[in-house]
Amino acid sequence: MMVPDNAHTHQVSTRWGDFDMYGHMMNAKYIEVAQEARLAFAQENIYAKGIDFTALVRHLDVDYMRPIPFVGNRYVIVKTSVSHIGSSSFTTSQQVKTAAGEVAATVNCVQVVIDKELQTPRPLTDEEKDILQMSAA
Repeated sequence: MMVPDNAHTHQVSTRWGDFDMYGHMMNAKYIEVAQEARLAFAQENIYAKGIDFTALVRHLDVDYMRPIPFVGNRYVIVKTSVSHIGSSSFTTSQQVKTAAGEVAATVNCVQVVIDKELQTPRPLTDEEKDILQMSAA
């Protein structure tokens, strides 16, 4: 998975409870830190512009490449970019990295934009597509 150098970068603090009895980050926590980074990405790129935008996760694919040990990882780094833009959905590609910058997991997330009142998919607006395109890999 290609995540460009200029991808959105978000640092997530780790907690003692994120790790298992062997001292490695639990697999569900990778998904949680990726979600936190996607929310930060949306806040900085979409919500900060005053756009009313709701997207729901449709599909999530995680590739675990290396464990993240408790020792030396008071935080992880998540890089997020947009890898695909459809008519009513988009895909983010993320790298979850150790504090030292080693890629520990990749996360691809398909999100569908919905109409909040109807709770059904709606087309992306041109403005939303332009914003997502600026963050594309």
